[in-house]
Amino acid sequence: GATTMSTPTTVRLRILDNDYQVACPPEEQEGLLKAGRYLDDKMRAIRSSGNVIGTERIAVLVGLNIAHELLQQTGDSSELQRLTDKITRALGSQSQLEL
Repeated sequence: GATTMSTPTTVRLRILDNDYQVACPPEEQEGLLKAGRYLDDKMRAIRSSGNVIGTERIAVLVGLNIAHELLQQTGDSSELQRLTDKITRALGSQSQLEL
């Protein structure tokens, strides 16, 4: 494969009591950990409201909220599409999502 300057490192994110292993370049590790904590906070907030049941539904709602915030800030949907594709691929690689 293509050789890059930095070897990907594996980061463990704990989100809503589940562990996720995510590969990323070392320089993106801190940002990814921050994003994981942010996502965990948002998901916990929605779960504690008691209106939404199921990890996948909570994740989708949080994703929509974040996407909406992002679009309002940037007005750029191409970057959002790239992120959405990345997230979709990451979710698809999880063997099973709890409903």
